[in-house]
Amino acid sequence: MNTFKELIVLRNFIDDENITVASLVEIAERAGLSGNLYRSYIIYKLAHEPNLISTTIERTGGKIGESLREIFKHDIKILFFDKFFYAEQNFLANYNPTVKNNSESFNTLMSKLDNLRGVDEIVDALIEHYKKFGCGDIADYRAFRFDETTKNLIGIKYFETIHLDDLIGYAHQKELLTKNTNAFIEHKPANNVLLVGARGTGKSSSVKALVNENYTRGLRLVQLTKPQLKYLPAVMETLRNFAGKRFIIFLDDLSFDESESEYKYLKSAIEGGVESLPQNVLIYATSNRRHLIREKDFEDRYNDDSVNETISLSDRFGLIVHYYPPSQNEYLEIIQHMLKKNDIELDAETLRLEGLRWEMSHSGRNGRTAQQFVKNYLGNKG
Repeated sequence: MNTFKELIVLRNFIDDENITVASLVEIAERAGLSGNLYRSYIIYKLAHEPNLISTTIERTGGKIGESLREIFKHDIKILFFDKFFYAEQNFLANYNPTVKNNSESFNTLMSKLDNLRGVDEIVDALIEHYKKFGCGDIADYRAFRFDETTKNLIGIKYFETIHLDDLIGYAHQKELLTKNTNAFIEHKPANNVLLVGARGTGKSSSVKALVNENYTRGLRLVQLTKPQLKYLPAVMETLRNFAGKRFIIFLDDLSFDESESEYKYLKSAIEGGVESLPQNVLIYATSNRRHLIREKDFEDRYNDDSVNETISLSDRFGLIVHYYPPSQNEYLEIIQHMLKKNDIELDAETLRLEGLRWEMSHSGRNGRTAQQFVKNYLGNKG
């Protein structure tokens, strides 16, 4: 366990080596560590550097052998029950970084360990943390993108912090998505999902909101672009190794011409390929079109083979959720909701006149148009 060896070396030398202390302060500033830096650094390393315990728990979906637990307990006792761990005699004991760490998973772990002293309690808390959040980037980030150069998943630091309550209307659509996603998280049968509707109606926002609301339940998002569909097998193999987490592969604004071959990778991944979709992975896609593959020409509409090919991709999504443009009242409710979040309330008549005037000069009535109105109003209200 290289992480534990490194930490034990730190324990032995931190009192004498100024360069080690300086490095520790540098890490504290970079990672936003506070309080007793020796203690914070140990917990930070355990939360972010993969070790045999965290990788075993992730790979097995939460299982850990009793012998391995005892070895873990041995190392934790060395690391945590040390004179530096609760030291109060120098500036390392109560450090206040310029910018504090804002990772929800890490701060949850720090807070929990603050109230624990027994080695068994600490071991159990760390094991539960690995089960719930994972380790490293998989714990810190809600969403990821795929890097074609390194073939790695890269955490999206500034993921949109939207929730389902922020989406006005679409109660039925949100209910369908919530039930399907809950079943998936609870290891019950669940469907791949196609969200269909006009632009700006909240399809993408709904998927992002689901991930935000279920992050602590182990749900993560991996966004792929259409050209990256050829990497689907590699992405799925990577996600298969994180058995303790549930992943939505998110394909936004998806559509194909028949001359494009990428859709065949998607068809194969969803159903019928040599390698099945991992049990911890579902695909959620959004599109402006009910049939994802555009027909070549008018004659193809009368070609049975062409029609079957065109609709077969859409039909492989077990759940199809339709998003319709909001009514006038719903459109105004969206504006009102967004303004209230900024502590602004307009009287009903002003809201109606200003909101509808904006709609008429823009791209139609939808959530995106409402958001643009609010941004314009906030930017010019002073």
